[in-house]
Amino acid sequence: MGENAITLSAIEKRFHQKEVIAPLSLEVPTGQLIGLLGPSGCGKTTLIKMIMGMIKPDNGRIQVLDYVVPHKQLLLDIGYMAQSDALYIDLTGAENLHFFAKLYRLSKKERVERVAYAANLVRLTEDLNNKVVNYSGGMKRRLSLAIALIQNPKLLILDEPTVGIDPVLKKEIWQELIRLKEKEHKTILVTTHAMDEAERCDRLAMLRSGQILAQGTPQELKAHYQAQDFDEVFLKAGGAIV
Repeated sequence: MGENAITLSAIEKRFHQKEVIAPLSLEVPTGQLIGLLGPSGCGKTTLIKMIMGMIKPDNGRIQVLDYVVPHKQLLLDIGYMAQSDALYIDLTGAENLHFFAKLYRLSKKERVERVAYAANLVRLTEDLNNKVVNYSGGMKRRLSLAIALIQNPKLLILDEPTVGIDPVLKKEIWQELIRLKEKEHKTILVTTHAMDEAERCDRLAMLRSGQILAQGTPQELKAHYQAQDFDEVFLKAGGAIV
């Protein structure tokens, strides 16, 4: 794997003549936890979907894990958590996890191990035999995160992973993301509009109206804008808090 897990080169996207992503370039270094920070509607999810190969850019080039997007190998190498939960609500939590584990052609032993690991990580072990239709919104988010981790991917792409999750579990999930980066050398791209989460990223790219307003480490950005926190950074960089 190269020094960058993701390289976006001058990508653009329009929907119905409206520019959603302006010409935008971004590098995500391998083995780092990168935050895409910005309010709702700033283009974060569109950007994620283009990186995943779900939407094609109108211009520009996207390379992920040394492959030009789209590429079928990336389906195995990326753990993806969408903003909306894509779950089978008539199945139990365990059945959902085993279903997705089978898609990745894991052996039965690997499946059992990965399901146990992922369920424990998001504190769902006690609820695995309950149908997902009976899960709360927070439990569904936790199950979606477990599914993103099921095949032990090299790259995690998480779109607003902690929305609707209580503060204690949110803290635990962030501790695990940092452990995955540091101990298992995973690259993680997270979108968020929570300024406290921004502090925990190695690097940040701040988005507004499909453009990167600023990027750098949290410390660099606060120093550059002489700001106490990221609300202030975002405002001084020309953003708006929503």
